[in-house]
Amino acid sequence: MSTEIKSPTYPESVEDGVIAKWVIKVGQTVKQDEVLAEIETDKVVIEVVAPNDGTLKKILKDEGDVVLSGELIAEFDTGEVNTTEIKKEKDDQSDKKNKTTAKEKAAKETKKPIKRKSKNEREEKRVPMSRIRKTVADRLVTVQQETAMLTTFNEVNMAPIIDLRNTEGEKFQKANDIKLGFMGFFVMASVKALEKFPQINASIDGQDIVYHGYKDIGVAVSTERGLVVPVLKDADFLSISEIEHSIADFSNEAHAGKLSIESMQGGTFTISNGGVFGSLLSTPILNAPQTAILGMHKIEKRPIVEDDKIVIKPMMYLALSYDHRMIDGKEAVSFLVDIKETLENPKDLLK
Repeated sequence: MSTEIKSPTYPESVEDGVIAKWVIKVGQTVKQDEVLAEIETDKVVIEVVAPNDGTLKKILKDEGDVVLSGELIAEFDTGEVNTTEIKKEKDDQSDKKNKTTAKEKAAKETKKPIKRKSKNEREEKRVPMSRIRKTVADRLVTVQQETAMLTTFNEVNMAPIIDLRNTEGEKFQKANDIKLGFMGFFVMASVKALEKFPQINASIDGQDIVYHGYKDIGVAVSTERGLVVPVLKDADFLSISEIEHSIADFSNEAHAGKLSIESMQGGTFTISNGGVFGSLLSTPILNAPQTAILGMHKIEKRPIVEDDKIVIKPMMYLALSYDHRMIDGKEAVSFLVDIKETLENPKDLLK
């Protein structure tokens, strides 16, 4: 029996997608729920799975083609399949690398340095920008053009958090089945500060200011396809262990290309951690329509003054970029100082 394979129904925020990869070839047999194709939207990669056991009969949309919500992309023959035959077909594919598309191969190649054999060689490589990368690029330019973005900086002594992780980390992991990381502390410190400074949790919509009575914290995650920002919904009701579990799940899903569109919708405030890549200091760009974003950075031992003595402490620079149309400098500075003070006295965050 022939079955139509259609692209998923996209949320209202997604207009269309592109066929990124056909995982299964025409004539190949699959089991129910095996991935047939991957569709890349401007936010996530969506998997199209087999509705039943059967065979991929015909591909109607090739890799690189634009597909609308619910559009017909292939035909599928439903019927019993021989599991031995499926195993043989999979064995014939040497490994997953052989299933990468020309686009993916080209994209990976561009990340490698081009080695010149002679001075006369002036090689260049050109690959199409992914949907996610293009969307990120467009939004960043829009933010720069349409907001009055400023950044204020401070630094935080990370020794109290490091000491707390050393003394309570093993106990925390046994109790919660997750490591006690750094991000959980920053999310909770941000939530506490947002309680005191509601305008930093607000957004601008035309001529209106929208004050959000909830705190949905976006956590920026960098992947090979580009930057994605999954959102911790109702973060003000989450414990630090729940935050750490959610962040770990988001990270795994993002790198596997399995983040859902729903997990990235909304957000009232964002945290970006350039420190994982070694950044000592940077200016994060707003995640519109949000009016502020917190930037974390590399922890580095530096000399500071404590009780009139020079001591060496593990320090981190913090950056808060904010929309000056909505937030005054005094509020931004005070907000960042509040986060600093909470992080330097972190014991209450574990309760």
